[in-house]
Amino acid sequence: AVDTPKDARRINKVTMPRLGGIAVIAGFIVSTIYLLIMGSLEGKLNLIESSYHVKILGFFVGMLVIVATGFLDDVKGLPAIVKLLMQTVAAMVVIASGVEIDSLKIGFIEKAGLTEIFNLVLTWGWIVGITNAINLIDGLDGLSTGISIISCVSLLIIFALNGSTILSIILITALIGALVGFLPYNFNPAKTFIGDVGSNFLGYTISIISIFGVAKTYTAIVIALPLIVLAFPVFDTLSTIVRRLVKGKSLKAIFTADAGHVHHKMLKKGLSQKQAVLIL
Repeated sequence: AVDTPKDARRINKVTMPRLGGIAVIAGFIVSTIYLLIMGSLEGKLNLIESSYHVKILGFFVGMLVIVATGFLDDVKGLPAIVKLLMQTVAAMVVIASGVEIDSLKIGFIEKAGLTEIFNLVLTWGWIVGITNAINLIDGLDGLSTGISIISCVSLLIIFALNGSTILSIILITALIGALVGFLPYNFNPAKTFIGDVGSNFLGYTISIISIFGVAKTYTAIVIALPLIVLAFPVFDTLSTIVRRLVKGKSLKAIFTADAGHVHHKMLKKGLSQKQAVLIL
């Protein structure tokens, strides 16, 4: 599982190991399980409330699908359509466990008790969209890790101010800790890449934690604030879709990798990897 600079898209000049994401995943899982057990024993966390035990189970089963897919992609390589299919399976597992976006309030528009089909499509789009958004910006040393840390800290502040559940606080804090521990090994010059296994895990986990964190409020936070927090990866993803459609003139072109991402453009302007990452 190594990344060899065999084409012009590769930024790295030497062969790099790319399963570093497993360290982030392990750190997150160990911390989360420990905190869930201690929180329950101390009476600070009630997993039966709102069926959180079922939702957490669905979250972890979906994570297993995402991690297995990312691992195979890093080691063997998988077609984009297969990865999209497996991301959809993971999203459906989570939705089946009861995790969904069921209310919206943006500006003067307020919708509660939306139709079940709309809830399902919106939640699927959010999970799969953010999963791919984080994966697509993973092009420079420390970029996806750094962006994810900033996003997670921002979400933690939102959750604290919003009176969110202790579960969402535990999950986002565990993820921040795992990322901060990994960043020194991933920042330029990197010793290892986070890989597809790591970037897909990050997008999947952040998308679901953001739903957990705002599940009890009918506010703009449900979509607007996580969207603002994740504005850069979302923008880069949408611009990539449009660019590839215009250039390739077919839906198939969306799944064809290119060197037109924001970070690629910054490097072409003469910035170093470190400068581009820090600016972004």
